[in-house]
Amino acid sequence: MAKKSKKYIEAAKLIDKTKRYPLSEAVELVKQTSTSKFDGTVEAVFRLNLDSRKAEQNLRGAINLPHGTGKTRKVLVLTKEAKVKEAQAAGADYVGDAEYIEKIKGGWFDFDIIVATPDMMGELGKIGKILGPKGLMPNAKTGTVTMDVAKAVSEIKAGKVEYRVDKTGNIPTIVGKISFTPEQLLENIKTIYKVLIRIKPSTVKGVYVKNISIASTMGPGIKIAPESIE
Repeated sequence: MAKKSKKYIEAAKLIDKTKRYPLSEAVELVKQTSTSKFDGTVEAVFRLNLDSRKAEQNLRGAINLPHGTGKTRKVLVLTKEAKVKEAQAAGADYVGDAEYIEKIKGGWFDFDIIVATPDMMGELGKIGKILGPKGLMPNAKTGTVTMDVAKAVSEIKAGKVEYRVDKTGNIPTIVGKISFTPEQLLENIKTIYKVLIRIKPSTVKGVYVKNISIASTMGPGIKIAPESIE
């Protein structure tokens, strides 16, 4: 286990691990307990009563955050010639087809997300074993397999985030940067929470939202009272 820094230990003293904080207080604390010298990322983890082995509970999608993530992601668009100019005009960092698939086969990963038109999925399937483990395979559920590449690129550049439940029922997602105002972080978290509540599978029994926590890069986790978000 990695040894905690003095800054982390001091920051952790400000957090009562047994307490679930109101959202507004948790947001103030996450800014106060950031220990990184750089503008750290703030991540929220929603622990839900989900069994990802059940198809209807294997939640996955994407959300447009009102204030973005504070991070500009490099977008690779894989498409045929007809959509190339459209993707470039929307701000895609790389646009092409077969040549980029060959580059990926050779170990090139200078991008954060792939947007692909449906006609490229057959080719992408050949490198699924490379992209899959890295979470880079485009998916229609997240809007990254589409003919409207301009819209997809624009939304990603504006701060669209993907979410996916893991094996333990957790959905981790970026909600902004330490430099964000408390109001910006609060609104981003509320936006994600409302989407997750709206898409609650009908087969879920009992308490749906088990726990919510936020933390900054290299900062301690802070639990949030779900009822304070609504």
